[in-house]
Amino acid sequence: MCVAVDGAPRSARLDLLPLRAGHAGEMARVLSDPALYAFTGGRPETAGELRARYERVLAGSPDPAVSWLNWMLLLRDEGCLTGYVQATISPGAAGPEAEIAWVVGAPWQGRGLAREAARALTGWLDARGVRTIVAHIHPDHHASASVARACGLTPTGHWHDGERRWQRDVPEGIPETA
Repeated sequence: MCVAVDGAPRSARLDLLPLRAGHAGEMARVLSDPALYAFTGGRPETAGELRARYERVLAGSPDPAVSWLNWMLLLRDEGCLTGYVQATISPGAAGPEAEIAWVVGAPWQGRGLAREAARALTGWLDARGVRTIVAHIHPDHHASASVARACGLTPTGHWHDGERRWQRDVPEGIPETA
């Protein structure tokens, strides 16, 4: 993983840009394929709906102990947004815990971008002392399971809303390497 000058995650092919409400128009196109919602539910949102949601997210968590981090994936060679990664960081028993998620638009899937972006995100979290990283993945979503595995997460026996919890813990006193 590389880190950009402004401290945002960066990878070999991707710049992770902090979320802005102005991303809504382009992201509405990126996220427009209904197949993206097969495992998570929902439907594609309009640019206006995304803008309103992004503005709510940018206002921050109502819980001051919780941080919401959201980055758009800019594929440098093509100069376009291709998806996003996000992390919700909260206090955990062993130290900061992050729940992460990733989405890559249908036209860019199958190129390893989700894996690359998620690894950049987890490396960024590691460098900031996050001790536990979790993701919730539908049991039939094999591509997301592969991304989680590439980030060092393993499936647990815990389920939430039909999704399995995947988790990686960094033992106290042992630094994580990216």
